[in-house]
Amino acid sequence: MDRRVVWSPEAADDLEEITSYIARDSVAYARAVATKILATTRTIPSSPKIGRTVPELGNQQIRERFVYSYRLIYKVEPTRVLIVAILHGKRLLAEDAQHEHPMRTRTECSPLR
Repeated sequence: MDRRVVWSPEAADDLEEITSYIARDSVAYARAVATKILATTRTIPSSPKIGRTVPELGNQQIRERFVYSYRLIYKVEPTRVLIVAILHGKRLLAEDAQHEHPMRTRTECSPLR
């Protein structure tokens, strides 16, 4: 049974920030990245365990897929896949929690628990 995809507000903000940042240099590349991320989210419900477990969390329900140089982090739940965050591939969730931006306190957010 396929699950439905739900985006957390933080993940939606991440996508917007990433595309805005990339668009400073290339609107076309920003569009390509956003399109690929959205396409990847649509493939997750049919095979949610295809992504690897997020190493810094070790929780089998929190997984990630790489899209270009970004980590698409999601939580597998019984009836849905929650898109939790989109981070640059070199960043760790623990590092993100140290930033002052409110969307960067992911380790304290309920979607990751």
